[in-house]
Amino acid sequence: MSPTFETIVSYAKRRGFIFQSSEIYGGLSSCYDYGPLGVELKNNVKRAWWKAMIQERDDVVGLDSAILMHPRVWEASGHVEGFTDPLVDCKDCKKRWRADHLLEAKGIKPDFRPGSQTMQDIHCPECGGALTEVRKFNLMFRTFMGAVEDSASQIYLRPETAQGTYVNFLNVAQSMRKKLPFGIAQVGKAFRNEITPGHFTFRTREFEQMEMQYFVYPEQAPAFFDEWKQRRMDWYLRLGMKKNALRFRAHESHELAHYARAAEDVEFNYPELGFKELAGIHNRGDWDLSRHEKYSSQDLHYTDQASGQKFVPFIVETADGADRATLAFLMNAYEEVETRSGDEDAKHEKEIVLRIHKSLAPIKVAILPLSKKESLQSMARDIQTSLWSDLMTQYDETGSIGKRYRRQDEIGTPYCVTVDFESVEDKSVTVRDRDSMKQERVGISELAGYIHEQLRA
Repeated sequence: MSPTFETIVSYAKRRGFIFQSSEIYGGLSSCYDYGPLGVELKNNVKRAWWKAMIQERDDVVGLDSAILMHPRVWEASGHVEGFTDPLVDCKDCKKRWRADHLLEAKGIKPDFRPGSQTMQDIHCPECGGALTEVRKFNLMFRTFMGAVEDSASQIYLRPETAQGTYVNFLNVAQSMRKKLPFGIAQVGKAFRNEITPGHFTFRTREFEQMEMQYFVYPEQAPAFFDEWKQRRMDWYLRLGMKKNALRFRAHESHELAHYARAAEDVEFNYPELGFKELAGIHNRGDWDLSRHEKYSSQDLHYTDQASGQKFVPFIVETADGADRATLAFLMNAYEEVETRSGDEDAKHEKEIVLRIHKSLAPIKVAILPLSKKESLQSMARDIQTSLWSDLMTQYDETGSIGKRYRRQDEIGTPYCVTVDFESVEDKSVTVRDRDSMKQERVGISELAGYIHEQLRA
């Protein structure tokens, strides 16, 4: 049974994964801070993505573009004019809603063209009141650069990382001597002034994207679209996502963004929300580079050295959210089981086991001296020191061994190393596996190699 959002929110705070931002001031709506375990988990998700997209390929390179960009970038991309959501307000309770979401909840296809009657029978879900006319709301955050706050100094917090990649297409192609097809990938913050954010970190106003833009010959775009679509699905499955929790969903024609020739999502079955986007794959055609060529007056054509043909490359994009992925991995791994840790206080209670993929686990190894005897503590500390250059470790000497196992199971630690009284004599320790609870005696001198081998398994 999947956990509810309420369960995950409570668990994430209690165990140090995610906190409400500015909580001591009452919090800030839909803004969150990643705690000690959350930042490790999210970093591991990003590292796994970077490894799969860049480190293990020779046709994709990395980039880290600026959050603040020339305002003309966003005019060229269409964001200034068209990056909007349809907004309505309740005339009675004043609550604000996205009009397309209200229609979709009723099974009605959104249509906001002049003369459309799709909203005529829609009322406020909160109080039943009448709604205002639909108006467009631009999602970009505006700010000013320099000392004077006027229209000439207005800039935007980027709503996506993709445009930073497109304006660097020539820089990367020339400096790295890249030939088509090749990709540029980056991980970075983006900002959207969402009308109705919510459901914890599923939709927030500040978030982190993991995006890759793959530049191809126009005729190759459909094949690469299909290839990257499957690669993104396979990545989530390799990292332990349950197969029945994922699906593909192709965008219908009315859903396609202005730049898209085709779009398909990898969706995760979020509790209470159902299947929602986890990753998006888009055939963007030549729209982006053509627009930036027009607005910048720079030649962004690519010349094929073999044929001499000159053309604007097509782009196949993969777009994953680091925050959504982290949340999905948490929800996918969270499990409540009958008492199993040996913690006497836990009898007849449910215990939590976070069966997260080993590579994503925030803590890889917990070091547990069986007692607070100085000789055991000293040996345990030495073992921790020998491991922490390569692995995130946690030292815990408080409570019964069953209670400590339970704490580590709850945060997803794959292995617990127990230093007991025999360890002083035989220079070996007991290693406990999180999922099977199997315990194995391992020599201290072989421990690091053993742990690394198990993590690779």
